[in-house]
Amino acid sequence: MEPSISINNLSLSFGSLDVLKDLNLDVGQGEFLVLLGSSGCGKSTLLNCIAGLLDVTGGQIFIGGRNVTWEEPSQRGIGMVFQSYALYPQMTVAGNLSFGLKNAGLPKAEIQERVNRAAKVLQIEPLLNRKPAALSGGQRQRAAIGRALVRDADVFLFDEPLSNLDAKLRADLRVEIKQLHQKLSNTMIYVTHDQIEAMTLADRIAIMRGGQILQLASPNEIYNRPANKYVAEFIGSPTMNFFEGELEEAGGNYRFTSGGKTFSLDGYTFQNGPPAAGAAWFGIRPEHMVSGAEADTALVRLDGQVELVEPLGSDTLVRFTTGDQTLWVRMDGQANIRHGDAITVGFDPARANLFDKTSESRL
Repeated sequence: MEPSISINNLSLSFGSLDVLKDLNLDVGQGEFLVLLGSSGCGKSTLLNCIAGLLDVTGGQIFIGGRNVTWEEPSQRGIGMVFQSYALYPQMTVAGNLSFGLKNAGLPKAEIQERVNRAAKVLQIEPLLNRKPAALSGGQRQRAAIGRALVRDADVFLFDEPLSNLDAKLRADLRVEIKQLHQKLSNTMIYVTHDQIEAMTLADRIAIMRGGQILQLASPNEIYNRPANKYVAEFIGSPTMNFFEGELEEAGGNYRFTSGGKTFSLDGYTFQNGPPAAGAAWFGIRPEHMVSGAEADTALVRLDGQVELVEPLGSDTLVRFTTGDQTLWVRMDGQANIRHGDAITVGFDPARANLFDKTSESRL
């Protein structure tokens, strides 16, 4: 099947600053793709290039098999939802939804039908006669999504649409956007710096840094098999625990040594076959570490002292020191543990992630 969106060797520079660097990306028909990264990584810039709001320096953009690299935004067959609601304050919600359709010269009956259909999908029918000032933040954002929805576009672009909302509204609207995609099956590209939004919404996530895509994969693949140390650190809260040390090999068996501790790597699957021994990073996620009775039977055990406890209700985050290492472990929400307590944790090295020290690529 031909991709819904295809980006070939895309580059964008502002003077001597390269913002996007020879970027390639295919987005499948009906796929929900999330562009994820920290501020300044190029994710919103890439979205604006797809939308036609920025002129590219090099490369091509195809939507539905048509080269739209130099077409106007209105000709690209897209609907876009911005971070700011960008609603006309003097118009009602119905007026905001219908404004672009009126300018396009659509018949009045068709405009009414599209507005009613979008309002029903987004459950904003009772709000159609209100002006934006009389709406909550979540209602305004639903109206902004509705304005994109009435275009009957094949592709929807979302530029951090939930970042201005409080945590409860973000969670509610995240569910609504996911359900919207399930109903419509349109291609959607969604920009965010929030990894929870990315993990819960995406069919695939593109992790970006410095104008390039570091990894493009499903949420589970990115979480369990990050392509490099940066991706491993970026995904997960708290971040992955890292040990700096040496990967050693003897008779085909591998082990990792760090600060006087040695971890057997039996059961670890190397990504590209057995690697050469050398300096490496060993990473283990806080939720892959166990404590209490489970730690007594773990393949690797670490003794330490609790430095900080963060009770979150559903679970408890504990930061502890062992030697010169500071690590995180995720415990049960009812864990009875306090600052200064002695702690023993354990883990299975097969659940670890190993990265080359120099390239920081996954081993």
